Amino acid sequence: MFSLALLWIFWCVLHSLLIAVPVNTRIREKGGFLQGAYRLFYVFFSTATLIPIIWYQYSLPQKLLFSFHGWWHLPQFFLLTYALVLFWYGKKNYDMKYFLGISQWQRYREGKAAHSLPFSCSGVLRYVRHPWYSGGMALLWAVGPITDLSLLTKIILSLYLVAGTLLEEHKLRRELGDIYVRYCGLVPMLIPWKGKVVFTKEQM
Repeated sequence: MFSLALLWIFWCVLHSLLIAVPVNTRIREKGGFLQGAYRLFYVFFSTATLIPIIWYQYSLPQKLLFSFHGWWHLPQFFLLTYALVLFWYGKKNYDMKYFLGISQWQRYREGKAAHSLPFSCSGVLRYVRHPWYSGGMALLWAVGPITDLSLLTKIILSLYLVAGTLLEEHKLRRELGDIYVRYCGLVPMLIPWKGKVVFTKEQM
């Protein structure tokens, strides 16, 4: 169990460091091939290093602590539906090619300057600032039975998602400035407890 925890912590820390503000700043300064290929490399590397950890976890003996059954399927269904809704509507707000690094690579190949995405606060972003982090948290706790090992994994990844959200907030505040700070004062970060937030251009 200790070795599994170390692997997950190492993966989370490395995953976060690779997109930390100082790293992103350095990559923008270098520009060229590095800037064009970095996001694509990051997505591939993160996925490739995730697979062996999952394989290792499932190769270990586990003790069942809890499984969804009977009426417990209702909160499970709610969490799954909540996650899928946030992923689906988040996809409508986010540029998937940019998220995966494909746009950056294409612009480099075409000899075009790199660009950042403009600020957006429409659609699901009027309910919650980070729909994919929020949906990821719900999905994490809704999927599969809970064993001694999966509980450890869920706790570590939950902390990672919270930390990732805070790091993303820090980056967006630096990049977008006052408009994002005002947006943060209106729309919740992870839990859409206000419902749809209606605001005017003057408030932004």
